[in-house]
Amino acid sequence: SNAHMYVAFEDAKIVGTGSIGSYWGSEKESILLTIFVLPEYHGIGIGRKIIETLEQDELFLRANRIEIPSSITACAFYEKMGYTYKDGIKQLDGEGHYRMEKYR
Repeated sequence: SNAHMYVAFEDAKIVGTGSIGSYWGSEKESILLTIFVLPEYHGIGIGRKIIETLEQDELFLRANRIEIPSSITACAFYEKMGYTYKDGIKQLDGEGHYRMEKYR
């Protein structure tokens, strides 16, 4: 009830994943996690479909703000999907991620 996970398949092979959960138990904030697409499947729309699916999830739709910890290489993709750097600051956190967010 606190998180939902989606899996993208090609035949019986997992090629991508994505999950959404409440942000520290909040009903007004959510966080996207475990978003991954196998490198050989980049650029064909799987990541976009995962984000679009997550953005139709009830945990996304109830939230005012959605956060995503982004790897260095994923920032441009998330920007295309409408996410910006948290508080306008492009800075790596202690886990080596950029914190990005979207307000609804």
